[in-house]
Amino acid sequence: MPVLTRPDAAGWAARIRAAGQRLVFTNGVFDLLHPGHVRYLAEARALGDALVVAVNSDRSVRAIKGPSRPINPEADRAEVLSALSSVDAVVVFDEDDPRAIIAEIQPDVLVKGADWAADRIVGRDVVEARGGRVVRIAFAPGFSTTSMIERIRDRGR
Repeated sequence: MPVLTRPDAAGWAARIRAAGQRLVFTNGVFDLLHPGHVRYLAEARALGDALVVAVNSDRSVRAIKGPSRPINPEADRAEVLSALSSVDAVVVFDEDDPRAIIAEIQPDVLVKGADWAADRIVGRDVVEARGGRVVRIAFAPGFSTTSMIERIRDRGR
């Protein structure tokens, strides 16, 4: 499936829910895709019938992670994610947090990494107000975009 616009993503999500299917949502930067990401997304997808991934725009990544990120532009990050078999739809969002896109998508399951404290997960209230649930997934040890960037820099020295 191609990367969806926000209105198209909301419409797609509504059709998934109208068909009685469970919609799973997660979000993130997904800058340098690694096995930890792939495992996380597969585990998220297993929690429902369809997985939508919201990707931070380049502007929001810089606001969150600083001027040296992202490494890859939003269109490239979204395209790579959309090619994964576990991902059913991808949408880019520009805000610094995913609250608005979660409200638009209205997922049944909101997934975040276990590094997020349960009470700090943005959009939790939106999902739980509809009777949905929030699931925290443990990261695969040994994988992180930051450590990949550091290894690349170290090899260049």
